[in-house]
Amino acid sequence: MTFAIEFRGVSRVFGDVRAVDDVSFSIEPGEFFAMLGPSGSGKTTCLRLVAGFDLPDAGQVMLDGADVSGVPPYDRNVNTVFQDYALFPHMTVLENVAYGPRVKGEARGTREPRAREMLELVQLGALGERRPAQLSGGQRQRVALARALINRPKVLLLDEPLGALDLKLREEMQIELKSLQQKLGITFVYVTHDQGEALSMADRVAVFNKGRIEQLAAPRELYARPATAFVARFVGSANVATAELAAKILGSGAQPFAIRAENVAVRSEGAAVDGDCATAAGAVVAVQFHGAASRWQVQLDAGDVWSALVTEEGSRALNGLAVGARVRLAWPRTAAVPLIPGG
Repeated sequence: MTFAIEFRGVSRVFGDVRAVDDVSFSIEPGEFFAMLGPSGSGKTTCLRLVAGFDLPDAGQVMLDGADVSGVPPYDRNVNTVFQDYALFPHMTVLENVAYGPRVKGEARGTREPRAREMLELVQLGALGERRPAQLSGGQRQRVALARALINRPKVLLLDEPLGALDLKLREEMQIELKSLQQKLGITFVYVTHDQGEALSMADRVAVFNKGRIEQLAAPRELYARPATAFVARFVGSANVATAELAAKILGSGAQPFAIRAENVAVRSEGAAVDGDCATAAGAVVAVQFHGAASRWQVQLDAGDVWSALVTEEGSRALNGLAVGARVRLAWPRTAAVPLIPGG
């Protein structure tokens, strides 16, 4: 099978920093692929290596089966959408979208109809004569998408494209982006530090940390079965037990594990607990109201602070318990996810 993108042992070094450290992965044609991780984890450098804005120090970057490690950006069939949109302020929306075909020498009589078609695709057909300054943030992002897509790239690279939008608009654009990708069938490579974006849109997610991929999996697998402590903490809200903490809670020889906060129940210290549950005692240090649920933070006697998500009904049942109260956390043993030791 020919992959849309393939990294073969790719490394990129800046001085003493290995921004990308012997990374290998492949992306299938038409896939929505997310690269997720904190700042400095290597995800944006990987995107720049695909775009041709940067070159690898080792390994191969493959596009559609061809090694493009030394090919300049303008000779790669990819386009990039940036967080700051990078629109030309002196041009109309239509002129911005038609800019790519214009640079390629396409006649005005064909490029403008294509630009209008792309604006219709991103639901901005009536705004072609406006300037970027007259648009909202979400509208400018749609213009940037239309401009990137008009040249029909095989791969669209998106570098934190929704980072400048407010929460509600960001959520709306996530739905639109996924719908657009499915409609066009183009390979999308999406860089973000927002786990919600990655989990809600991507077919697969690569979680980056310190220049390497910690785990690559479908969103549900990534959330339900994190492989390492880093992934468990970064994707969703998980409590992590190191080998030392696991031994204190479960006894000698226990292996490291993670347990999601929504799988943890809070009980008064003397309450009965199901025999299939593991438990850990501690004291409540904070209760944070989040609408449908509250997050209870408990300082374990064994050492760490763990979280439990408790529904409003569950919180009412704990009436009388507050910060400082002694409690026992309980979770089904089957809900604990084994972790790679030291990961």
